[in-house]
Amino acid sequence: MAGGGGEFSGGGSIANSSAFFLITMNLLLFFILGLLVHFVFFLSIFDIYFTSPLVHGMTPQFTPLPSPARRLVLFVADGLRADSLYELDENGTSRAPFVRNIIMHKGSWGISHTRVPTESRPGHVALIAGFYEDVSAVAKGWKENPVEFDSLFNESKYTWSWGSPDILPMFAKGASGNHVYTNCYTAEKEDFGAQDAARLDTWVFDQVKDFFQSAKSNQSLLSKLNEEKIVLFLHLLGIDTNGHAHRPSSREYKDNIRKVDDGIKEIVSLLEDFYGNDGKTAFVLTSDHGMTDWGSHGAGHASETLTPLVAWGAGIRYPQQVSTQLFNDEFLKKWHLENWKRRDVNQADIAPLMASLIGVPFPLNSVGILPLDYLNSSDLFKAESMLTNAVQILEQFKIKMTQKKEVTLPFLFTPFKLLSDSSQLEILGKARSYLKQKKYQEVISLCKKLIHLALEGLSYYHTYDRFFLGISVALGFIGWISFAAIMIIKSHSSLTRNVVKGGKKPHHLLPCSFVVIGVLIAFFLLIQACPWTYYIYCLLPVPIWYAVIKEFQVIQDLITSLLTFSGKHSIVFLLVFTLGNEILVLSFFYRYMLTAGLIAFACWPFFTQLWTQAKITSLCWTFFCLLLAVFPLLPVLGREPDITLVTVAGLLIFLISLSSFVYLWKSKSKNIGKDLPVHLYQMVCVLISIYIVNSTHRSLLQKQGLPQMNQIVSWAILASSLVVPLLGPTIVFQRLLSILLSLMSTYLLLSTGYEAFFPFVLSCLMLVWIHVEQETLQQSRISCTQKLTSIHFAYNTDITQFRQLHLDDIRRSFFFVFFIVTAFFGTGNIASINSFDPSSVYCFLTVFSPFMMGSLMMWKILIPFVLVMCAFEAIQVTTQLSSKSLFLIVLVISDIMALHFFFLVRDYGSWLDIGTSISHYVIVMCMTIFLVFLSGLAQLLTTKKIKLWGKTKPHFM
Repeated sequence: MAGGGGEFSGGGSIANSSAFFLITMNLLLFFILGLLVHFVFFLSIFDIYFTSPLVHGMTPQFTPLPSPARRLVLFVADGLRADSLYELDENGTSRAPFVRNIIMHKGSWGISHTRVPTESRPGHVALIAGFYEDVSAVAKGWKENPVEFDSLFNESKYTWSWGSPDILPMFAKGASGNHVYTNCYTAEKEDFGAQDAARLDTWVFDQVKDFFQSAKSNQSLLSKLNEEKIVLFLHLLGIDTNGHAHRPSSREYKDNIRKVDDGIKEIVSLLEDFYGNDGKTAFVLTSDHGMTDWGSHGAGHASETLTPLVAWGAGIRYPQQVSTQLFNDEFLKKWHLENWKRRDVNQADIAPLMASLIGVPFPLNSVGILPLDYLNSSDLFKAESMLTNAVQILEQFKIKMTQKKEVTLPFLFTPFKLLSDSSQLEILGKARSYLKQKKYQEVISLCKKLIHLALEGLSYYHTYDRFFLGISVALGFIGWISFAAIMIIKSHSSLTRNVVKGGKKPHHLLPCSFVVIGVLIAFFLLIQACPWTYYIYCLLPVPIWYAVIKEFQVIQDLITSLLTFSGKHSIVFLLVFTLGNEILVLSFFYRYMLTAGLIAFACWPFFTQLWTQAKITSLCWTFFCLLLAVFPLLPVLGREPDITLVTVAGLLIFLISLSSFVYLWKSKSKNIGKDLPVHLYQMVCVLISIYIVNSTHRSLLQKQGLPQMNQIVSWAILASSLVVPLLGPTIVFQRLLSILLSLMSTYLLLSTGYEAFFPFVLSCLMLVWIHVEQETLQQSRISCTQKLTSIHFAYNTDITQFRQLHLDDIRRSFFFVFFIVTAFFGTGNIASINSFDPSSVYCFLTVFSPFMMGSLMMWKILIPFVLVMCAFEAIQVTTQLSSKSLFLIVLVISDIMALHFFFLVRDYGSWLDIGTSISHYVIVMCMTIFLVFLSGLAQLLTTKKIKLWGKTKPHFM
């Protein structure tokens, strides 16, 4: 791909400043327009895939028979894995003896299968409301209810709850009447780094004990507690907090399980005494999600999706000993529970189970299927409960169908054929007839069939507009890519300038035709009462494609020019470009594809003139490419923190900065004496970061919490990291070194192991890349090589230095996109929530704060991104190229990737597959949008200088 520079441009610089100014203004307008277009494409994914599944207007449904229990006690051990509860310890004893005794002598047990995302809020919504979380809650950090929903607590007579302030309020908010009571500890108590987090669970148990003690002398409270249809909810967060802080294999996590087991035993005994052993209390113990071996959750690993379920008391079936089980996994043998029947459920099934036990209406939006195997009741009760369950889900289906039918033209509406009105009536009629005939098993079988059809129909209508919207967005995408490519060819190359311009201007009917098309689309959407966002997605392709077709003369000239090229050369170039894009796409699924790409990069100089003219530069390029290629092969998940590696990386950075300073001093670089304080401050910050990381790690191991001074200094280093580089000179080498030192100080504070080496190796490769591009341009005789200690970033504002694009600039742009993807995935996988280790933010905070922790971990991901952006700025300066013109090619490559992922988005298969495919598209779109903003940040970091002392002097002369 190198060495072909002459084919894309005639060479030379743009002498006419006014013409260049006009081009620059057009580019600025283009980037603003592009930002808006990409923002629309990004938002489209929320209308296509992230819409609320909830409908409203259903009638409450409940079983018209006496309930087996008067009250329900729900224990949710947050973050408790199924295997951690059920398995025996190294001594062959259970770490939860009371619960194990329940399994063997009093109740039923199994595994509750959760869905992605395995987070606390979605898990609790599934447990208590019976549906899988409205994904629009992501935008609010799983904190608030984007749409109010019905829950078991709302349907109860009274509910009392104790636990975390992150969970309890969302079930009280929107509850009708004043019957859901919450008692929360403060958010500050959720500290990963202080004393044993089991005290959070101890607090809950103590509060419940005090509550029932006070009820004995409070007649009003006592009267409420003796009502039927009441719920007691104990949210136990300690296990989750200890898992994040110490890992599920730690002594703290396992001891916390023992404390929870002891606490449950005490509460059960307390309630039995309080109610005089009336046998009317049902108990359910489960978890919202599990946890990986490395202390994270959110994705679809089995350790995250397999949670325990143990139920006992009123209405619950007693243990059943069996010789064979229905499950092929090895869990039963490991847990020594192969002789006690295991009853697995989906997490949303627990809500209808609890509702049927205390005789309240099923939550209106519940999609759970009542697990009859857990009930110890008559066949009549089971049949009536299943019929209630079927009617409750069928109600949602009817309203969903009605809503969609009302906003769709009759001749365009396609109903769900498997569940027509007649088939609904037929199934319900048969079920009620069998019920009168006491054919209860037939009733249950028919109701299960109806439930599955209704759930399938709900999904059908929920995704009804997906294909239509997807086609609209795809047309807009293809049109935008075409328009951007035309802009590059028209304004930044001479590819079409040697062709005779004998074509005609576009006919005036062309704009009229597109106006008519736009009006017809708008009218079509209007009569269907579509949301206003549909107008944007469907009308956006119209002006984009008009802008493309209007340039038909450029397209015609381009085709004419391409026909003059060597066919073999063009095919090879196209194949290499396509292969490169496929590697980028595959790297989102398989990180080792980055290694393959970097190995190919390492071999690239040997196939060009670069090897013959700059052997040392070529060898350095190959060495650092191969060294960087190691990182995608290293484990991201499940590794233990290794602060020694962080220390070694920090010391290496310090030695490099020291040697660089000595080199600049000996070379008598300009202003090195004046900039000495800045350089020394950054070197000291690196040493301080090393100390803070080690000090904080020791303090947390000793359970002394995060030292306040360490926290203050960490935030100070983070705050100064983007300001200090602006105090130094704008000379390329010195400014890049300054940016690296500042960002590395922060990165060290956010590191827990080998990833601390990643930005350093990446920066070394970026420095070599700058030299490589200088050598490549010298071979093309476009410019002479200048030392990086003499070139200023401020040159990129000098319009007389710019040149037009070359064919080789496509390779430079592709290298940049590849390095950006490598920066994203080199030491992790941003598409997977559990790739992030929460312990990486412990130098800044240990109190649970999802937004702040997520922001810090995102900044850790973006630091290598910024380093690549700054290196790209340096390449644009050293190659005498306008940053905006080269950036156009980058946007085209990014958009091709985004379009690729748009077609890979899936709405079938496992929830993990669906979530991953959507997240890949969102990541690429965010990357494209962030490229525009971070390009501005990189220009700010590289070109601006703050003068705090002395007279302000010109930067570059």
